[in-house]
Amino acid sequence: MALSDCKIIDLPKIADPRGNLTFVEGQRHIPFDIRRVYYLYDVPGGSERGGHAHKALHQLMIAMSGSFDVVLDDGRDQKRFHLNRSYYGLYVCPMIWRELDNFSSGAVSMVLASNLYDEDDYYRDYDRFLAALPGQ
Repeated sequence: MALSDCKIIDLPKIADPRGNLTFVEGQRHIPFDIRRVYYLYDVPGGSERGGHAHKALHQLMIAMSGSFDVVLDDGRDQKRFHLNRSYYGLYVCPMIWRELDNFSSGAVSMVLASNLYDEDDYYRDYDRFLAALPGQ
């Protein structure tokens, strides 16, 4: 898959004076079924997360609170996304290297994933990731 397959998805937002509501349905709003949910929080200032790619995992990243940046890399091009709204999600397809940085104070990142945790699905070394790309 290519960097062009990764994109911001505008999630449903139901406005209500008592508080807004947003929901995500697998195979309807995002192109995969949700098998796992995890979140990042209490990230110290100046820290980075990510630094890996997945062989088969699809993800949707959402800034539930605060903001952070996601840098995506398909081995040829890079693109930076700034996430700061809980009704926007960044779809990240397989075989895309990701780095998360620029976390605001109190930022919370929720990630919806297509598969259960599997260490064998990771590329944690950038050179190995590049070598695994088609045409490399």
